[in-house]
Amino acid sequence: MANKVDVAQIRGQLVDAVKQGDEPRARVLVPQLGPGPRHVRVVLEAMLEDPDALVRQAAAFGLGELSGATSVRCLEQQLAIEEARGDYDGEAVVEEIVRALSRIEDAGARASLVRKLDRLAAGRPERSDVNEVAHALWKKRHPELLPVVRRSFEQLSLPEPNTLHGLLVLLEKSPVELGAWALDSAVPVRHKTGVLMLLEEQLPDSLISAFPKFISAASALIRPALNQRGEAAYFCEVLLNALLMHRERLLIALPEAVRAELRHVARSLVASKAMGCALRAASVLEFVGRPEDATELETHRPADPTFAKVFDDVVRALRSLH
Repeated sequence: MANKVDVAQIRGQLVDAVKQGDEPRARVLVPQLGPGPRHVRVVLEAMLEDPDALVRQAAAFGLGELSGATSVRCLEQQLAIEEARGDYDGEAVVEEIVRALSRIEDAGARASLVRKLDRLAAGRPERSDVNEVAHALWKKRHPELLPVVRRSFEQLSLPEPNTLHGLLVLLEKSPVELGAWALDSAVPVRHKTGVLMLLEEQLPDSLISAFPKFISAASALIRPALNQRGEAAYFCEVLLNALLMHRERLLIALPEAVRAELRHVARSLVASKAMGCALRAASVLEFVGRPEDATELETHRPADPTFAKVFDDVVRALRSLH
């Protein structure tokens, strides 16, 4: 059994790992807090009472890893406490609790997130707060969520794009319907971006077939994405990022015709004035580009050394192709 000194050291390491966003390291540390889940839970629940918000965030992360109905109840109680604080530290812990609930498979976690969404809908929340809950509920997707999300969406007035609207679209539409929706020029680009913001984080196998339609939608937006830092550029940036996030399932297995269209989109967008869009376009070319695309990358190489390195690395990769 770990002694008190060991537990204190591991606790400190866990807090540091969560602070740094190093989830793999944090996952390894959680079970080291005690000889079994019951002892670990005791340590984590004590950490929830700490005045330091970073310690409470680490405790929420740990309870999310322990999972189970007991963790859900504890996290929901702490959620109410943190919301009542009404300060920046409390908001930071709320975000970690929402993320922890999204990882717990117990049905009570979904119910807890629904109650959180209802509380947000009753007030005047920040878009980021709603987006956080929408992301968590996307991981908990279930047909029963549709009326709940529709009701909250109708109650809230949020700037676009927001992932609550994206969640509503994904819950309402079949994969075939989603593909047709992505191609529909009458659908605002910002609405499509809200859907992609969810899919870049978690992509069900059933929706992979919709991505060629999103790529075709991006192909029609190349000109505005090049000339402005607005909705078209952001849509393309999020799409390209989603493709990179799921590269093994998307980029590697694309049909040749879709691959050619994506290459055209990425090759064009390396010249975008929106640097986030240009950088992701360059990264995508590493997977779908050809040696002759290296010249296009060199032509539009950014002046900033950090951004330029992304382009240079892709140029080397493309020139190494036979």
